Amino acid sequence: MSDGAAATAKKVEFDDPHLSAAADLQESEVTRIRTLRGAWRWALLVATAATILLCVNQQFSLRFFIDYTQLNTEYFYVLIALMLPFTFLIFPGSEKAPLNRIPWYDLLLFALTFGSAIWLMANIRKAAQAGWEFDGAPTNVIVAGLIMWFVLMEALRRTGGWSLLLSVLPFTLYPLFADASWLGPFRGTQSTLQQTTAYHMLSGESLLGIPIQAFADTVIGFLVFGTALMMTGAGKFFINIAFAMCGTFRGGAAKVCVFASGLLGTVGGSIVSNVLTAGTMTIPAMKKTGFTPSYAGAIEACASTGAVLAPPVLGATAFVMAQFMNTSYADVALAATIPSVLYYVGLFAQVDAYAARHKLEGIPRAELPRFRDAFMEGWYYLFVIVVLVVMLLYFKRESHAPFYASALLVILHQWSGPAPWKAGNTAVLALSVAVTALMLWFGVLNAVLWGMCLLVALNEFFPGKNWGGGRWLQFLELNGKTFVELIAILAGCGLLIGAFSLTGVISSLANDLLSIAAGDAFLLLIMCAITSLILGLGLTTTSCYIFLAILVAPALEKLGLNKMAVHMFIFYWGMLSSITPPVAIASFAAAGIAGAPAMKTGWESMWVGSIIYFIPFFFVLNPALLLQGSNPYLEALGLTGLACFGIVFICGGIQGYQAYVGDLRRAGIVEWPLRVLLVIGGFVVATPGGGIMPLSQLQITLLGLAILAPTTLIALLLVRRQPLVANQLRAP
Repeated sequence: MSDGAAATAKKVEFDDPHLSAAADLQESEVTRIRTLRGAWRWALLVATAATILLCVNQQFSLRFFIDYTQLNTEYFYVLIALMLPFTFLIFPGSEKAPLNRIPWYDLLLFALTFGSAIWLMANIRKAAQAGWEFDGAPTNVIVAGLIMWFVLMEALRRTGGWSLLLSVLPFTLYPLFADASWLGPFRGTQSTLQQTTAYHMLSGESLLGIPIQAFADTVIGFLVFGTALMMTGAGKFFINIAFAMCGTFRGGAAKVCVFASGLLGTVGGSIVSNVLTAGTMTIPAMKKTGFTPSYAGAIEACASTGAVLAPPVLGATAFVMAQFMNTSYADVALAATIPSVLYYVGLFAQVDAYAARHKLEGIPRAELPRFRDAFMEGWYYLFVIVVLVVMLLYFKRESHAPFYASALLVILHQWSGPAPWKAGNTAVLALSVAVTALMLWFGVLNAVLWGMCLLVALNEFFPGKNWGGGRWLQFLELNGKTFVELIAILAGCGLLIGAFSLTGVISSLANDLLSIAAGDAFLLLIMCAITSLILGLGLTTTSCYIFLAILVAPALEKLGLNKMAVHMFIFYWGMLSSITPPVAIASFAAAGIAGAPAMKTGWESMWVGSIIYFIPFFFVLNPALLLQGSNPYLEALGLTGLACFGIVFICGGIQGYQAYVGDLRRAGIVEWPLRVLLVIGGFVVATPGGGIMPLSQLQITLLGLAILAPTTLIALLLVRRQPLVANQLRAP
């Protein structure tokens, strides 16, 4: 390209994304939502602000309530009272329900939800003193509990759809008939309606159990952090960095998609919002450089699926997982590191092989942003993420870390504005430092948080600010919508846990599953994978995980499999529904942007993301890939290298183009046998040996190489011979 052409080339630009209503939602498959206006919007903003402040008060022990110590159960019910009622205002009850006004029955459900939550919160101490475990709960508490039970199921239907309701509701009622003979292995201890209601509403094992505890302790903070990143322009920064680094390679637009979505996924935690944020830029760029619309959508769907796989923020399910295993979220995030690397290595290999096979070029350098400019514009995003990771892994402050990171992010974002701190603002900085010093009496970390918040607030009154009052209101509104949707799903699924806990059926069911599988770990893993995939087609990722963590995980753990590996295995397979038809919500969202047939995009997503079906078996066979064990790091390094080596051949076989060999179509009639052998050989090499495997690591690696070596050699001879024959035929 000439200098003049380069100068006039239209550069790729990405505007700061404003998340749409559908993109706000973390779990829901429902995209038809109501936008609140007027007094109801202000009510949501106030409730959201109160939720965040209550969370900060609880986590930092700031003592907002003088001479009153709030119980955890009371804190949980206040959060439910603040957020759950808005489910009926934001999510319409049916396809025919109006979006421009709130029907009377939604207002009634709002009032019933708020009233029952407040009543239960106000009476939970009295119920405990009266001995609710021994039928001592007051009648009015039982009535409020029945109302809460009903509205929870309706909230679950509105956010997760009929499939989620029909999966959860029968199990919440299960204790009422648990002793029925027809239940077989599910037979357990039966309870009365009063006992079941009291247990669901007052115990720490059901509504107020693991899901809500995870929401109250860690999810709120990380959702605030994710929203702050998106609203300060992190999406623009990450995508511009990706374009600058990968855009010129073959298939560059697709590699940008994988890289950018991976970066966004590390802090976003939502598959659909990732698709709608990154896809609006990457999908048109892929189509422009030769990718078919359906394939472009498939690549974006698969890349965005990494939003719930890549640390440090893996989405709501990971927080629930940490609560289930009684471990820190930092341990879960650390364990997810190598599998997410393997996943994105697989996507890169798939994209590269596809681009090479179809001779797709990259984007001209003149049309791409400069790396230095993109980095200087948003370097502080990387700095804040590093601070977050350090606080998680080194200081072990997982409930505090997102709040510090959010405050630091907004301060740095304000400083980076077009008119950063000037003379007048220096006085504000000095005042903030002085106030922070005085706050040291309340503890060093709390002082830093208070000082940061004051700095942010005072900076709003001076020129050069990037956020105004309207922007803060939008920030609260986006968080509020996400809180509402998540608390409905998490609270509803909590009753699922409570039902199995009350009946005491879990241990016997684990033994029954082991009997069915005859103690064979591989058979039980395959059964678990198929069940996870089927349930994932109808349930959200979190609800699917909760379901299987109760039913299947104990059986797998009894076989001696690593606890983290078992739970991560369930998590991965339950999440696969996002790219697996007939649900494939990520694929369908990407198809809408690409203008491609939804189902075709879904099937191609399975093809592109097929490596993810292998990875869970890799780490469950050897938990060193999850950094589990006494000293797993050296072993993990070797296993990761072997897995990456095998993945290159798996992807080469899937796409029909093997790196350093060439286009396998030139092999003629043996193309498909060669492709199948490459996939098999790559899978064998990548599979960890030892443990429950009958072969050692050395034996299984040699077996894989024995398959790959002759296959690659034959492919190389056939592919390289074809151009030679053609040249000889053209010779005079």
